[in-house]
Amino acid sequence: MSSTDTIVAAATPAGRSALAIVRVDGPLAATLAHEALRRRTPLAEKTATLGIWRDGDGAPLDQVVAVLWRSGRSFTGNDSLEITCHGNPLLVRRLTADCLARGARLAEPGEFTRRAYLAGRIDLTQAEAVADLIHASSERALASARRQLAGELGRLVARWTDRTLQVLAELEAHIDFPEEDLPPEDPRGPAARLLEIASELSNYARTARHDAALRAGLRVAVVGAPNAGKSSLLNALAGADRAIVSPEAGTTRDYLEAPVAGLPLAVTAVDTAGLRAGGSALEHLGMTRSLEQARGAHLLLLVVDASAEPPTLPAELLALLDPARTLVVANKADLPAHPAQRDFLPAFPKLSACLLDGRDAEALRTKLGEFLVAREIAPGAEDLIVGVRHAEAMARAAEALTASAAHLRAPIQTELAAAQARTGLDALGEIVGRIDNERMLDKLFASFCIGK
Repeated sequence: MSSTDTIVAAATPAGRSALAIVRVDGPLAATLAHEALRRRTPLAEKTATLGIWRDGDGAPLDQVVAVLWRSGRSFTGNDSLEITCHGNPLLVRRLTADCLARGARLAEPGEFTRRAYLAGRIDLTQAEAVADLIHASSERALASARRQLAGELGRLVARWTDRTLQVLAELEAHIDFPEEDLPPEDPRGPAARLLEIASELSNYARTARHDAALRAGLRVAVVGAPNAGKSSLLNALAGADRAIVSPEAGTTRDYLEAPVAGLPLAVTAVDTAGLRAGGSALEHLGMTRSLEQARGAHLLLLVVDASAEPPTLPAELLALLDPARTLVVANKADLPAHPAQRDFLPAFPKLSACLLDGRDAEALRTKLGEFLVAREIAPGAEDLIVGVRHAEAMARAAEALTASAAHLRAPIQTELAAAQARTGLDALGEIVGRIDNERMLDKLFASFCIGK
């Protein structure tokens, strides 16, 4: 992979559409457009130019709009060309093939963004945010990706780096110029600053536990005894009649999934078979699958009939219940509550609702979203979520800076403290890509789309 090659790829998904975009990047971009559009004058920069794109034999391929960005003013830092054609996959393939015939090569996955990173147009966290933005499946995931793409994490790393460098400069001065007229060495100040940076790094590293929730979403299992209202709850959360609701016990024999409507996070609710003693062999198979879904869920919604005596739940389900990840939904709140319900799972958070006609559906979804954030199962809107790669580097940086501070306690070992501070700086540099690691870059950009 050479950064001096001219590369080409479709930037829009495969399939038919009104329009499609083909991207070209590299030294041949301007010449290629000039020749294919049969221009008498050079293509104007950052100007939409309408024309007929012709192949090497002069045959028209399509009427296109071409926009040229010159080196230093494009996303990649190179001459770049965007060709907007009609969204027929055949036209996209023919335009791409013509660019290849004129000297370009097909881009590797993520190569456009990689070029932007190598040219210093974006840091590595922003490059990763491009992929996150494309694959985001919820409003909160989009917001997180936009913040990272805007450079918020990169600016944080820059501040941590500057503060660490300031401490390191003080340490190095006392090492290199011990006989100079420097202020007296007081290790307590540098140590406190190093520990403060390490604490901030550790706090941000812990947000990576929400990374999977942003990327893949959360699973919420709806569990409980038969006829408690589990299927009605699923329909209320989904905002549609996804599950069959019947007064007959055992209607739900297998689990059923539906996305929860109206939440900023991607949350999938899973309706499960009622759990009870006895029942047919088929029911037992459904109950086994219910427990499997409960074990793999981020949150359990335990539905109970508040107007009846509390259910006797199987030991397998009781073992899975945890106040930190279980919300008890007391259904049939329109009826008088059974007195024994007051003593049922008293340590668990509870929510009263009437699932009869969906009247409480919106309130239920709102409460569910609030509960997920309050229990730190999901990130809040204000949280900046770092990725697993970032968190691993932050943890190493925090460990190194903590070790550096330890060397500034008696007996003071300034040289070792400086060495650990440099290790911390190297780890910070990995987050934004200041450290040259070719294999890491190959792995990261290989997960991108071809035209990014």
